[in-house]
Amino acid sequence: MTNTNEKELLPKQREELLDTLSARFKKNMVRHENIDWTIAEARLKANAQKLWSLYQMEETGGEPDVVGYDEKTGEYIFCDCSEESPKGRRSVCYDREALDARKEHKPKNSAVSMSAEMGIDLLTEEQYRELQQFGTFDAKTSSWVKTPAEIRTPGGAIFADFRYGKVFVYHNGAESYYAARGFRGSLKV
Repeated sequence: MTNTNEKELLPKQREELLDTLSARFKKNMVRHENIDWTIAEARLKANAQKLWSLYQMEETGGEPDVVGYDEKTGEYIFCDCSEESPKGRRSVCYDREALDARKEHKPKNSAVSMSAEMGIDLLTEEQYRELQQFGTFDAKTSSWVKTPAEIRTPGGAIFADFRYGKVFVYHNGAESYYAARGFRGSLKV
């Protein structure tokens, strides 16, 4: 159990998460060929809040892994790398406004609210396309992506998936939700 008031992991959770992340890093070197895990791990160990967020990503089925390094900020970029949209984050509408607008059959949460609670960022369309360079993601599911104001203001939201060897980006009403649609997130450490 985590200490939710402090958003800090217990020592055993911390150790298990770091072991999981290290094993995943070594297994998937194509995602981070020029990155040294020991440096990324040291940054994680120095930031309890970011570790807590990665734990949330892991617990909801995201299988986070390092996918890049931001030269400007010196931060490592972690992203949900689960084959399909994370199971623990499906059946959610886009944001709180959409959730509040539903009169019946409301989902339990929204992608924007959940990502904020977890301390992660919803992937943008560009980040989603970049993720697909490392494998095939969302061949059977789809994921909400950060929606520009010009689409969200009139009530829409966008999501993406991978079909027929291509990334497809679609629109839907922001209040819609499906068992096969969740969201992916990223976190800079």
